[in-house]
Amino acid sequence: MLRTHNLSELNKKIAGQEVTICAWVKYRRDHGGLIFLTLRDHFGLVQAKIDEKVDKDVYQEAEKLKHEWVVQIKGRVQERPEGMINKEMENGDIEIEVKSLKILNSCETLPFEIGELKGGEANESLRLKYRFLDLRREKLQHLLKTKSEFIEHFRSYFRSKGFLNIQTPILANSSPEGARDFLVPSRIHPGKFYALPQAPQQFKQLLMVGGVDKYFQIAPCFRDEDPRQDRHYGEFYQLDMEMSFVDKLDDIFDVMEPIMISATTEFSNKKIINLDKNGKFLRLPWHEAIDKYGIDKPDLRYALELKDVSEACKDSGFQVFDNALENSGVVKALVVSKAKEMTRKMIDDLTAVAKKGGAKGLAYLSIKDNEISSPIAKFLSEEKQKEIIKAAGAHDGDIIFFTADTWRIASEALGGVRIKIAEMFALADDKLASWLWIVDFPMYDHSELEEGKIDFSHNPFSMPQGGMESLNKKDPLDILAYQFDLILNGFEISSGSIRNHSPEIMYRAFEIAGYSKEEVDKKFGAMIRAFSYGAPPHGGNAPGIDRLLMVLQDLNSIRDIYAFPKDGQGHDLMTGSPSEFSDEALKDLHIKINKKDK
Repeated sequence: MLRTHNLSELNKKIAGQEVTICAWVKYRRDHGGLIFLTLRDHFGLVQAKIDEKVDKDVYQEAEKLKHEWVVQIKGRVQERPEGMINKEMENGDIEIEVKSLKILNSCETLPFEIGELKGGEANESLRLKYRFLDLRREKLQHLLKTKSEFIEHFRSYFRSKGFLNIQTPILANSSPEGARDFLVPSRIHPGKFYALPQAPQQFKQLLMVGGVDKYFQIAPCFRDEDPRQDRHYGEFYQLDMEMSFVDKLDDIFDVMEPIMISATTEFSNKKIINLDKNGKFLRLPWHEAIDKYGIDKPDLRYALELKDVSEACKDSGFQVFDNALENSGVVKALVVSKAKEMTRKMIDDLTAVAKKGGAKGLAYLSIKDNEISSPIAKFLSEEKQKEIIKAAGAHDGDIIFFTADTWRIASEALGGVRIKIAEMFALADDKLASWLWIVDFPMYDHSELEEGKIDFSHNPFSMPQGGMESLNKKDPLDILAYQFDLILNGFEISSGSIRNHSPEIMYRAFEIAGYSKEEVDKKFGAMIRAFSYGAPPHGGNAPGIDRLLMVLQDLNSIRDIYAFPKDGQGHDLMTGSPSEFSDEALKDLHIKINKKDK
């Protein structure tokens, strides 16, 4: 070994001892015959002192050192004088009196400074190009260590619960998980492709059929979907778990809640709120979540509930309200106690959010000093204004925002306004953690791709509530599924369900979504065959490890969680991927590129 100690192991207890350390030079300070080095390794910092009077050769060698050179130093640990203690450094009460110095490697001129970033320093593209340098920053070193401990925390828990850690295939078949697949061409099977798994969904269910009682895996998943704050491009990791002989959501919740509570307390400074009297996470039916908050992943660190004021708005004289109600729509209201702080610019921004959510506009009534002001006030009688204000539960100092449309559009558009208002007034407390389960998802919804078509609204492998009877007798849009999402502070952390383990029910469920028996056999033949050979009832879920840690650590982007992330356009600026391949390599894979003239 090149060293006897890492820097975190140096302290006053070993003062007087000879040590050998290896580190990067963070700073060098010359004081006329004395050189002070601030050295850094993965574990911490320490100061080293080189005295020209003690050893001129060592001093001359130290004069060569620059930022980020790698050195091996032998010396004695000694306590610093009282007035020289650096209280901002963990071992700032000691320093190394250098006896010998060996330069292990030099460093070229840095493209940016390694220290913690300040506003405007080192843009992201530059840092991603030189990610191996960016990783030396203390914050990222801490995150790498935290993520390692975080994953081990989950692994230890699930092993203690009797779950087997099993790896599922990476080269797989396509699966309807809601995103585009990454395809891998087969060299030995011309014209055929593997798909990188969007999730190990089919494989983990097949493990249950194969007699595995409980399975888990920190699973790599691949989805060709646009990146965003909480979604890394291309690849991510999830804690995949599945259990045999479970038929109730409680069976899964009872396993997941303790680990999520411990992960919150051990890897964040957040206080968990909204637990019920038994210490369980709040449960909210999907329909209620949309109705109250306009979204199926509501942040409950702040209230701001939507209210249905349709009854009070009947025959209002305001055409927008009247037209919506005459066409079986609703009028939804959101009361905000910020009437005096709400500017015209803010209202315009909120209107843009509502329109983006599908609403035709955003009406409002502002109550200041018991005076009502609003562009729509002239359409409403004084009596009708009071009736609407009472129905909304508003008071002096409040402003009421309205959307009027179908129930879904009015709710979701106003839900977007709710989120924007919380951002405007910083209503979400970072020191709080609000966990909840969203349950009773609809099994089906109108297809976004094909008008008039019914499609799965969630996981197609979920068991419909009521089983075959519901599939045969109910309107598809009224069928609920044993599906759920786990939400933390407005982010979807996990999805899961009690699975459909019956071939007959599965064929029927896919038939409603427009899949023929032949298509189901082609896409999911292995699973259908397996379910014909004594499949146990089973269920599970798969929390996103990266997204969960991002929320717990209050990071601005999920990219901070990865050692080597892609940028916002899916590029790896460090390695230059994606890249072109030679014609010979493509020919070997039976691929021909149609290159268009520029």
